[in-house]
Amino acid sequence: MVKRALFIDRDGTLVVEPLVDCQLDSLEKLEFVPGVFRNLHFIREKLDFELVIVTNQDGLGTTSFPEDTFWPAHEKILQAFKNEGVIFDDVLIDRSFPEDNLPTRKPGVGMLERYLEGDYDLMHSYVIGDRITDMQLAQNLGCKGILFAMPGEGEQKIEESGLSDTCVLITNSWDRITEFLFAGERRTEMVRKTSETDIYIALNLDGHGKCNINTGLGFFDHMLEQIGRHSGIDLTVKVKGDLYVDEHHTIEDTAIVLGNAIAQALGDKRGIERYGFCLPMDDCLCRVALDFGGRPWLVWDAKFKREKVGDMPTEMFFHFFKSLADSARMNLNIYAEGENEHHKIEGIFKAFARAIKMAIRRDIFHYELPSTKGTL
Repeated sequence: MVKRALFIDRDGTLVVEPLVDCQLDSLEKLEFVPGVFRNLHFIREKLDFELVIVTNQDGLGTTSFPEDTFWPAHEKILQAFKNEGVIFDDVLIDRSFPEDNLPTRKPGVGMLERYLEGDYDLMHSYVIGDRITDMQLAQNLGCKGILFAMPGEGEQKIEESGLSDTCVLITNSWDRITEFLFAGERRTEMVRKTSETDIYIALNLDGHGKCNINTGLGFFDHMLEQIGRHSGIDLTVKVKGDLYVDEHHTIEDTAIVLGNAIAQALGDKRGIERYGFCLPMDDCLCRVALDFGGRPWLVWDAKFKREKVGDMPTEMFFHFFKSLADSARMNLNIYAEGENEHHKIEGIFKAFARAIKMAIRRDIFHYELPSTKGTL
């Protein structure tokens, strides 16, 4: 039987790394990362991963870091996890200094050779840690990496290190890690080519609002970016449409593909909040209520005085949300009032994004289908 493993860093991931000298050499310095006990217990009970601690302890056993200051805290860590039903399958400790350049020191794989011998499905195993060296270890092992860090700061580090293909999640929440491991990635890519449009859409429902939008319509790009930024969805939209005819096909077909992509990424919708709901923007009030209940419907209560905003006809906003609701199989109720047409439209898109953000949120500790019917 092929096995999977979580290779977990210790300091900064399981326990809080001391700020002063980065050495956990006394019980007084011992502090556990919030949420780590219940989540690792859930992973141990519900998932099929082996749990392996992989840690660099610079100079352990030397005068700078005597063993008698290390082991009491380390044994306390292992006992605390054992008390909560979490037993680690292996604990690997490298004692060298960075300048020693030993193959056993992360990101080297010298301590992990037995996991490279074929009994482990490394492509579906993960390294979890708070340093770039942990993500480099994942790359060297052929695993995926989960960087335990603040998303904004972590993204910059990953991009600068060229590890975007290896690092699949950046979070400082063990709840989020467990959700990811349990329920899987909610990513999708879609391509739709017709005689009128050529559309590519990629999205990650569990992203950080990164957008790359180009439809050929500047104001439409701006509105689609509001969806990504304010929902937290990573969204790429590339469209080549017959704009020499008019804007209709580009806008309608983008809505169709975007809706299909959202529906596919949601999967069976187990564990999601399902519902989302509104925001003011300057002189405007915009309300968007939605339900991923599987029955498409649009109630639209928004009127515009201008024929166009930017390069986008205002009549197409109703059409965009109608096509989106149909293809995503969601119920949408949209209301907007105000004087400034730009604000009103932008408010609708931002409110829609916030509603999406609420509705797609998952809770793996209550991982049920949000319906009494048993299906959505």
